[in-house]
Amino acid sequence: MESRWGIMRKLFVWYAALGLIFYGTIAFFYMNTQHIMEISNQIVNTSYRVTDLADGIMDHLLTMEENEKKYLVLKNPQYQEYFTTALRDFRSKLAEAVTLLAGTKDAVPWEQLKREVDRLQPQIQARMANAEWEKLWIPEETLDRWIQRVVLFKQMEERQVEIATRSLHKRGRSALRWGLAGLGLSLLAGLVGVWQVARSMSRPLRELRRGIRSVTRKGSTEPIRILSKDEFGELAFAFNEMIHRLREEERMRSDFISMLSHEVRNPLTTVRESVRLLEEEVMGPVTDRQKRFLTIARKEVDRIANLLKDLLQASRLENQRLEINPVEIHPRDLVETTLHRLSPAAEAKGVRMRSEVGVTPPCIGDMEHLQKVLMNLVSNAIKFSPSGSEVTVQVHQDEASAHVIFAVQDEGPGIPESELSLVFRKYYRASTLKDRIDGTGLGLHIAKHIVEAHGGSIWAESKPQQGSRFCFQLPCKGSRP
Repeated sequence: MESRWGIMRKLFVWYAALGLIFYGTIAFFYMNTQHIMEISNQIVNTSYRVTDLADGIMDHLLTMEENEKKYLVLKNPQYQEYFTTALRDFRSKLAEAVTLLAGTKDAVPWEQLKREVDRLQPQIQARMANAEWEKLWIPEETLDRWIQRVVLFKQMEERQVEIATRSLHKRGRSALRWGLAGLGLSLLAGLVGVWQVARSMSRPLRELRRGIRSVTRKGSTEPIRILSKDEFGELAFAFNEMIHRLREEERMRSDFISMLSHEVRNPLTTVRESVRLLEEEVMGPVTDRQKRFLTIARKEVDRIANLLKDLLQASRLENQRLEINPVEIHPRDLVETTLHRLSPAAEAKGVRMRSEVGVTPPCIGDMEHLQKVLMNLVSNAIKFSPSGSEVTVQVHQDEASAHVIFAVQDEGPGIPESELSLVFRKYYRASTLKDRIDGTGLGLHIAKHIVEAHGGSIWAESKPQQGSRFCFQLPCKGSRP
């Protein structure tokens, strides 16, 4: 019983530590979310409304000034009615602003303005009722002072919105930082707990491992020693029953992994095809509005699929060496195949493609990977080229270095010289284009890994508004990389 309690105690402490960190992180996130919601509510329901009221108040003040001047000149009672309406709306919006800000320090200047207006209200009414009154009902300097104060109030409210927005950003960053810290602590606690529990389990596990090896290596069952009276002792008793089901469990596990792999690999394809069928009205007619949204959905699914593909490939290139199946490659075949595959995209964009392949010796490399490099460069050239322009793919031999050089020239907007050294970085996108054209910034990074894995190099040449030229070189057949 003592041994069993020892294991249970360790497990309890381990899970308690994990639970404490996890729920502490959740509580922190909750509190931050509550605070963020309060700030957002203040901005949306109070600050924005007060700003709108300030704009309305200034409009009413200007209307009042305009109509009282017209009345003094034309003596038209209609302008007096316009003035009265503007004054009523002005006082109504002012009262609403005071109500919204009630109980806050921002309400003080609004309340002072309201008290001043209320104090002058009888005088204004008396002047309007006096037919012999030949001056403005509200002095011009008073209206100007009120307008200046409202403008100041509006600026103060906008400043409050800016401060609240900064607070939201700060809270968000804090939540992210502490969330990552909580995740790290959870991982650390998990590793420490596993290590501690593993130490107390090492002897019975070694015995169990010996029994398992006897099954896997010899195909026979051998009883294992019972070293304790805890859960591991029960496991030892169940061992002989378990080995009879190993084959069945292995088959079930294999089927499960195969199914899981299929489900993870194909869901986006399934969604894309379903959307395409709906868009092409295979499942029935759709309205133009529905078709437009289906087209957007299909493009976004394609974008996600390409993004996942690029991310996975980039991750593999970072974590493991690229596997290359070298074969003899003729540059002309590589160029022609690439241009043929990308011709539909070029035609849709209205871009012409042209190849200039000189007499070059074959290269040794992986056709699939090198085609991916050239397709990436040409597709980028098509993407960034305007309609009616031309993309040129050139291939020639550099006899001095025994390399074959591939170059892709476009007539696009070009890349600033200061950014040429950055274009092959992971996730990097040119500052002049990232707001106008979608992309992940991974294509050139992947291409660089592939070319360098073949013993070559890749670079870019460009000037703003003069197009870009991306080049890579590969060793010729028989040369030393």
